[in-house]
Amino acid sequence: MRKQTLKGLAVGLVAVVGLAACGSSDSAADTTVAAGAAGLACEVTDIGGVDDKGFNQNAYDGLKLAEAELGVSIDLLESASDADYQPNLQSFVDKGCNVIVTVGFLLADATKAAAEANPTVQFAIVDSNTSAANVQGLTFATDQPSFLAGYMAAATTKSGIVGTFGGINIPPVAIFMQGFAKGVEYYNAQKGTSVKVLGWDIAKQDGTFSGDFNDQTKGTSIAKSMSDEGADIIFPVAGPVGLGASQFAMDSAGKVKIIGVDVDMSISNPDAASVYIASVLKNIDAAVLAAVTDTVNGVKTSDNYVGTLANGGVGVAYTAVPAELQAEVEAIGKGIADGTIKI
Repeated sequence: MRKQTLKGLAVGLVAVVGLAACGSSDSAADTTVAAGAAGLACEVTDIGGVDDKGFNQNAYDGLKLAEAELGVSIDLLESASDADYQPNLQSFVDKGCNVIVTVGFLLADATKAAAEANPTVQFAIVDSNTSAANVQGLTFATDQPSFLAGYMAAATTKSGIVGTFGGINIPPVAIFMQGFAKGVEYYNAQKGTSVKVLGWDIAKQDGTFSGDFNDQTKGTSIAKSMSDEGADIIFPVAGPVGLGASQFAMDSAGKVKIIGVDVDMSISNPDAASVYIASVLKNIDAAVLAAVTDTVNGVKTSDNYVGTLANGGVGVAYTAVPAELQAEVEAIGKGIADGTIKI
């Protein structure tokens, strides 16, 4: 497992960019590619598209950071359906991309096939990993910050009912929902309350899913259904489908609040900023930047990166959380990071 922390990455990048700029020593030249000759980094999105205000967009932000800080050129292909995955990957192989970043668990099979057919090309995949020697998995322990979000939701709800739903029942989605429900469970155990979770059953490992990541009307419909059952805080883990829930929350005149996912959605979705109390962060941009940095430095690896609370790879953005509760949540986060609180 890759042990580099995001803080360590930032220090390393300063060194890489500085050496590339000044070209100071022969030894540095052996390990660092100068700006302008750093190669081509490419991204293939899943069907949510690069403007999903979530993980596809955040991954592309990582490429843009690499362009600015490392001097790589970047390119992007969006997938309209799963039938586009293989042709998009082949297009980038043919174009000569030095590293190809694929975004999402749904691209795992296509990424593995492309990597095995092109062993000299480095690949990285967000939210998955494969057994191919030239694919680096960029994965995240998102149950950790989701646990904190569940605790916050349980502490904030006025109705005593909160909800979560996903796009498709795949591990990178279900892990958020499981963490959220476990956080509510922990709050109930600590406070002697009985806050109810709609949309996820811990015992059955199943819950409410829209069936896709695109149709925002489904997000609106699910949010309305949960609101009708009494939920006043909802945690969508569904890409653009979740934007439909945010729209419902806006139309509810304050009756429903939302917890964002992947990025600080009060920033990425500013038109609906007022409905978010917090967001669960998955720092994909930093992980993608790290993967591109490895390629720039000639490192080809299949070692998987795992973002955690301890290394800063995941976290929580607070939008409308009282200071006292925020301090309580942060203390729990430290306990999770150091292992004294088990989730």
